[in-house]
Amino acid sequence: MNPNPAWPGQPPNPGWPGQQANPAWPGQPNQPAQPTWPGQPGQPGAPGWPGPGPQTAPYGVPEPPKPLTVPYELPLVNGAYNKMLVTINGEVKPNAKLFTIDIMKGNDLALHFNPRFNEGGKQVIVRNSLIENSWGREERQIPSFPFVQGKPFEMKILCTDSEFKVAVNKSHLLEYKHRIRELNQINSIKIYNDVTLISVNVETLP
Repeated sequence: MNPNPAWPGQPPNPGWPGQQANPAWPGQPNQPAQPTWPGQPGQPGAPGWPGPGPQTAPYGVPEPPKPLTVPYELPLVNGAYNKMLVTINGEVKPNAKLFTIDIMKGNDLALHFNPRFNEGGKQVIVRNSLIENSWGREERQIPSFPFVQGKPFEMKILCTDSEFKVAVNKSHLLEYKHRIRELNQINSIKIYNDVTLISVNVETLP
């Protein structure tokens, strides 16, 4: 066991999956199988912590978490910016037809992300922008459709100076070039339709 394992959620070199020769997924560093247990920073020398016996959850962590209310809106008080990372944990409803994530600048949509589970017998993810009440050109190309009805997912949206990058379940999925360039004027994220939300977090990568 490494005597000084990295703290979970603090990888030494956060990177984006599929974009580097040695990618390190945010929150998933290449570390030994027994990192220090969350909530017990003073226990790195205790092998196998939390030790023998059943442990239902780390101390201070509710189990299970209460779902967020959908439709859900998260204000972005600092706007969008380079290295902003949004992490969405949720579950697709069993009979879902679609769900939607909108990154908004007022009434405009900088990114409209819309997985559809049965559009003419196909599964598609439609991306677009709405600027001054006018929709732009749809983007639909994807290498795979990672969402499954009735199953949980983790989705990450990374904002860069030039685009949004989207990853699902720790695999890079797609990029979407910015059509609204005033990132600092982007002010909210809305999530709605056939999805249950567990958590939505915003952080800044180093």
